[in-house]
Amino acid sequence: MEKRGIDVLKDKRISKSTAFNAEEKKMYGLRGLLPYAISSQEIQKIRVIENIRRKESNIEKYIFLSALQDRNERLFYRTVIDYLPEILPIIYTPTVGEVCQQFSHIYRIDKGFYITPEDKGDIPELLGNWPEKDVRVIVVTDGSRILGLGDLGCNGMGIPIGKLSLYTAGGGIRPEYCLPVMLDMGTDNESLLHDMMYLGYPHKRLKGQEYDEIVDEFIRAVQAKYPRALIQFEDFVTHNAYKLLQRYQNEVLCFNDDIQGTAAVALAGVFTSLRITESQLKDQRIMFLGAGSAATGIADLMLKELVLEGLSETDALSRLSFVDINGLLVDGSESIMPHNERYVRKEPSMSFAEAIRELKPTILIGASGAKGAFTREIISLMSSQNDRPVIFALSNPTSKSECTAEEAYEYSEGRVIFASGSPFAPVSYHDQIFVPGQANNVYIFPGVGLGALAVEASRLPDSVFLIAAAELARQIHPSDLETGTLYPRMTSLRTISFEIAVAVAEHLYEVGLARLERPKNIRQYIKNMMYDPTY
Repeated sequence: MEKRGIDVLKDKRISKSTAFNAEEKKMYGLRGLLPYAISSQEIQKIRVIENIRRKESNIEKYIFLSALQDRNERLFYRTVIDYLPEILPIIYTPTVGEVCQQFSHIYRIDKGFYITPEDKGDIPELLGNWPEKDVRVIVVTDGSRILGLGDLGCNGMGIPIGKLSLYTAGGGIRPEYCLPVMLDMGTDNESLLHDMMYLGYPHKRLKGQEYDEIVDEFIRAVQAKYPRALIQFEDFVTHNAYKLLQRYQNEVLCFNDDIQGTAAVALAGVFTSLRITESQLKDQRIMFLGAGSAATGIADLMLKELVLEGLSETDALSRLSFVDINGLLVDGSESIMPHNERYVRKEPSMSFAEAIRELKPTILIGASGAKGAFTREIISLMSSQNDRPVIFALSNPTSKSECTAEEAYEYSEGRVIFASGSPFAPVSYHDQIFVPGQANNVYIFPGVGLGALAVEASRLPDSVFLIAAAELARQIHPSDLETGTLYPRMTSLRTISFEIAVAVAEHLYEVGLARLERPKNIRQYIKNMMYDPTY
């Protein structure tokens, strides 16, 4: 039976609120339930933006937008798409970090799917409770390493919710295809365990074989119920991030955004920086601050690209080095883990500054979560050894950034080629305006996801992320390079995602990983897939 009356207004997928015209009000039994005036979606969008701008804090803006998403989904996405540069920092980084920290205290309405150790053995049955029968994209986390904030347990659900809204806004993937999942394995965050408002499984974090068994049951249940679904692993602590990716990458359609998405967006920024320095990647020396999943993921993808450009793996490895809290990663370092063993160097132990003096990196990439680690000394040292030092401060949220944009330009006397993980405002230095680019994974994952879904990919090899990085770098306009911007304008995200999706789809056909018969016109096919929230 077709919905009528108040049920229409309560259905976020079909409600247009004050945009229903007189004929529709009569047809759906809405007379008397709405004001007289009929507002176009354009007017409604202006009203939304006016209300957002009245809010005094970003978290209040987030709560307002979340409520809009729950009552009028199409208006929410139309507003996000049309005001993306303004809204992205609210619905994702950096505000999402604060949202996750306060998730249990600002909880309003049920979003997402939660699995705890008590559900072991029943996960296939549990998935039957999700109302959508055709899920195509799943973002899953266990909350163990949310951004640079650490273990936030169940509160980390803000991440899958935010990422999936960007799959829709940025990649045109229909919202009903999206499923945010929290593998709530407990938390080792004592403040959460003692917080009476905390909504998660109130026990110490599950580890070891039992943890692995629950994750595996979830993966197998998804394969059975949603065989076309792409699984995106998000914000797992480093050893689990690598373990899960290595276990499932060649079996199911999945990827890890912290490892592979971050790598692709960073590599794209490096490609763009090389246009400014007029040099080649194979001639660079690249140093990473941080040796976790993000930094190592970037190095792994760069290693593949360096080999493609003609270097031997030994020569390529010699151009990549890591520094962590204990200094240069060398033989005998305490922090060596399986995922970064091949980057261990033969030099004697040395500090961060000493490593820069000795190894003379041309590119410095921070993925450490160490606020202020790129000090005046470090940036000045990079500048003394390079005419145009390339420095990326990628840690999120802003409170964890290795340096600010203003510090980077000031300490380098305006010579740095800079990008960051968090957004920074344009910087004026000696009458020149610099516009720092944001190395945001949103440039990568919506397009990769759309391309994978378009061809019903069986899995995603690492080569997909090389393709995505190269395509993203191609999207930068030459005029943007003049202000030091290494990434395209966020207003073009839908176009960027579309072009990445086409490139990814073409590649997946080439390597035999597409399960759908090739359409006559792949560009038109993908364009027709993309969700349009206009009414």
